[in-house]
Amino acid sequence: MVSSISHYLHRFKASLKIDHTIRDGVAAELYAHLEDKSRELEENGLSKEEASKIAVQSLGSPELIAEQIYETHAQGSWKEAIFSALPHLLVALLFTSYYWQNIVYVSIILALTVGIAIYGWHRGKPIWLFPWLGYYLMPVVVTGILLLSLPQGWGWIAALIYIPLALFVFIHIVRQTARRDWLYASLMLAPMLVTFTWFSSLGRGNELLASDWTARLQTNALWIVISFIALAAATIAFIRLKPRRYKIISLLIPPLVVLFSVITASRGNIGSWGWLLLLFSLSAFAIPVWMQARAYQ
Repeated sequence: MVSSISHYLHRFKASLKIDHTIRDGVAAELYAHLEDKSRELEENGLSKEEASKIAVQSLGSPELIAEQIYETHAQGSWKEAIFSALPHLLVALLFTSYYWQNIVYVSIILALTVGIAIYGWHRGKPIWLFPWLGYYLMPVVVTGILLLSLPQGWGWIAALIYIPLALFVFIHIVRQTARRDWLYASLMLAPMLVTFTWFSSLGRGNELLASDWTARLQTNALWIVISFIALAAATIAFIRLKPRRYKIISLLIPPLVVLFSVITASRGNIGSWGWLLLLFSLSAFAIPVWMQARAYQ
């Protein structure tokens, strides 16, 4: 039979969405406090089971305590916030300076991103890591888009080879991130989905290659820059805010900005396929936030 203290701690740890090392340390301190309180009550003549129940009741709801501790540990420093937003700002800078068409500059930034993402992954997954992970996975999205443009026969062969491998890598990283916190999954997926949304607005497959998509991207550069600056601002707000509900709200802002930007840039002329991909991208971004919002309620 699970004791009252064990059940209480299980609910507490399930509700506390912070780094597991910090969470385990806080849970150990809480366990020690409950044991001391329970032992004191036993010395006053109560049974072990009664003492445990009164001890946990005296602390109140484990979810409420988890929320209070979360707000204490969830706020990152300004340094962490700026570093988290840095990849978004670098992409915005590429489009502002027209360097996004220069393979040398793009390769340097991609190599820098991969190196920082790998470093952060092996250093305990700090909070600033997750936006960088989104760009680390960016080649997965870009390659998938390019596969759509291959001749029909080769496209199927490439898809059969590429998709299982890509899904394995993608799902593994998303699961590891979501295990930490579903909100971090949204933070990580944001740049991928913003990029996919803009590409989907240009067309698909051979239609994308047949059009002068680089010129169209350059024409829409201002709106693309606005999208990534909004993403950077939301990331900074997410890191700096304490209450979880405000973090959730901050993550809902970029999809709305991107939706407005794409519609304005294309003057609503996206086409049925473009609308489908656009709504899919925005929904995929919002689902983790929606799931967490339901859990929060």
